[in-house]
Amino acid sequence: MASFWFVSAPLYSHSDWGGFLKTAQALGERGHDILWLSEAPLAGAITRQGIPFASMRQSGWLWPPPPPPDVKAMTPQDAVALRYKRALDTWLSEDLVADAVEAMLDLEDEIGAPDAIVSDPFLSASALVAEILDIPLIICGWPAQMSLDERSLFPVQRDLSSDSQRRIQRLCDRFGIAGSNFSKGVAPAIVSERLHVVYFTPGWYQAELPTLLPQTQFVGGAAEPGEGAPPQWLLDMPPGQPLGLVTLGTSFTGDLGFYSWAAQAVASAGMIPIVTLGWNPISPEKKAELKRALPAGTRLLNWAPYEHVLPRCRLMIHHGGMGTTHSAVIHGLPQIIVPHAADQRIQGRRAAEAKVGLHLTAHDVMQGQLREGARALLAADWVVANARRLAREMAVLGGPARAAALVEGVVG
Repeated sequence: MASFWFVSAPLYSHSDWGGFLKTAQALGERGHDILWLSEAPLAGAITRQGIPFASMRQSGWLWPPPPPPDVKAMTPQDAVALRYKRALDTWLSEDLVADAVEAMLDLEDEIGAPDAIVSDPFLSASALVAEILDIPLIICGWPAQMSLDERSLFPVQRDLSSDSQRRIQRLCDRFGIAGSNFSKGVAPAIVSERLHVVYFTPGWYQAELPTLLPQTQFVGGAAEPGEGAPPQWLLDMPPGQPLGLVTLGTSFTGDLGFYSWAAQAVASAGMIPIVTLGWNPISPEKKAELKRALPAGTRLLNWAPYEHVLPRCRLMIHHGGMGTTHSAVIHGLPQIIVPHAADQRIQGRRAAEAKVGLHLTAHDVMQGQLREGARALLAADWVVANARRLAREMAVLGGPARAAALVEGVVG
């Protein structure tokens, strides 16, 4: 049997990606030695799933990000440049990444090296440590892509590309390695030479398919029966009453206006809104204000068990996090995605291109298009048919069980 380190940023969403955590569980069930590495805030969520956890002093992921500056005082060009730089700092702040590398090497000194590192797609420390230890790096949740053509980048992206290349080179020089787990093009990214596991279908990435590298493997996923009994609040709802779920996942929960607008849209389409806030603290005053803005009958929760709730839903309105999008897809639900950051825009575009939902902007929301969109989706039988067909296509690809077999094959 082999030993695997699963490494992620200290955010629950980074343990998901549509099946990352379940892949670790599947490998453990096969008898392999699994250890999850991240910062302490993630420990409870991982150990509750039966996976051993090692707390690192640093994962290399900048969280929480520093407070945003006043972009109103900037030119539009400077504001865009700052947004790109802040995104780069999140996964490639040199001091944080270097500290994370040292933390992982300290653990290796203590317990020995694993046979492979299985990583969150955006942890630079994982890429560096795998090369230092001369072991395979496996990425779960993001495809391996060819380098972009410099001509396809905006000027601000070209500037940041040069910055990211310099940062990676300095880190590689510091640890005496070549950087084999980073792409060499104008937009450097973490790339495993061995395996990228993606929990969607090839068609989901059809627009980018010509740029995907052959080590990308699509495993889809399927809805599973809920463990234990449904929560009492769900049992108390009339069985025939359709629900609509509104969520911003676990990281973008401060947008309280989104919750109220989305819940109003759900209610206007004849569904009971289920709004999940996550666990980030909200002041009592803000929470009371939100409750007043929600339509009557809304169920306001920190968290909802998707496996019990989604089979009763007819619509999801959310931010486009990969795990959240994946949950909607495997349950065959139409969805409205309002991206808030990063890869969420990609998920929004994919849902629209697959004709299983709508991709709206913040401006669209402020113009009342959530309400119109919810009604339009529920009236379009062909959207529901597309969503269910996509769910079937996802289910036949094997999900986390196949992902575990692919990971196993790298070291077998």
